[in-house]
Amino acid sequence: MKLTKIYTRTGDSGTTSLVGGERTPKDSPRIEAYGTIDELSSHLGLLNAFIKKEPTLNNASDAIAICERIERIQNNLFNISTYLATDTATTPLYPSAEFNSSEIIALENDIDTYNQQLPTLDSFILPGGSIPAAQCHVCRTVCRRAERRIVTLISTLPTKTTVFNPDIVRYVNRISDYLFVLSRKLNFLCNSEEKIWKNSCK
Repeated sequence: MKLTKIYTRTGDSGTTSLVGGERTPKDSPRIEAYGTIDELSSHLGLLNAFIKKEPTLNNASDAIAICERIERIQNNLFNISTYLATDTATTPLYPSAEFNSSEIIALENDIDTYNQQLPTLDSFILPGGSIPAAQCHVCRTVCRRAERRIVTLISTLPTKTTVFNPDIVRYVNRISDYLFVLSRKLNFLCNSEEKIWKNSCK
């Protein structure tokens, strides 16, 4: 795909084009869903930049593997955005909207591996610690919002004409799980102490 012109003026009236050319308001549930996925991918890009600039990580093999995983997630999110931007009741899915459920298993394997390497968690933790870990928590909360937006979109779809791939929701849910554990892993690699929740009402 070649992008030769960035502005088209077609969205100046507050609508945008879905895959297939159908126009829809920019605040519709479908746009909210894939727009939040786009926001998540942007935050993940910033997370990768922080990891690569973090002196304590020193291009460690763990850090390199993490960055590769994050980039893979970003690529998968692009496919999911294409899926969400397609009204399958009227438009067939493009190959770029395909999603392989094995990606869910890959994240679960990473989560299990990191958990085995980390101290047992016996309290809630507050977002923070190292800069990469703090940004990881930002990604996690944006991911949770993306999941909510997708669930809202599903509730608006006509079930008789639209079948929604349940692996999309499962994957986005698993990303947030991964990001929680990854935030702990990053603090561990950066030798940064986790911030433990203390009940201020006691």
